[in-house]
Amino acid sequence: MFHDVKWSPSEKKIARTAFDAALKSALAKVMAEFKRLANAASTPSEMWAIEHFLRQQRREIDELFDYRYSQLLLVFARLIREGHLDESLVAGLSAEKREIIRSFLAFAAKE
Repeated sequence: MFHDVKWSPSEKKIARTAFDAALKSALAKVMAEFKRLANAASTPSEMWAIEHFLRQQRREIDELFDYRYSQLLLVFARLIREGHLDESLVAGLSAEKREIIRSFLAFAAKE
């Protein structure tokens, strides 16, 4: 299955670039929401709600952004589905890897 897929050095570079771009995008979205919430906060309870929001976002990002090659194709599919990664950034991967990503996307679309 996809756990056994081999990665060439050039694919590893493409994967790292795509992964880093997606992480930057996700963190930018969290940062923008944090700033919006912080600017609107006027009570201690709103301040603690922001802390809760940040902890939740940190947990989600830590779970999603898994840079193990055995998980990376599934991670890329999820990042594409959630709008953090443009599929064109993984265009340099082998046809096999792109097909695995597409199959994950198709499966997720059925749910």
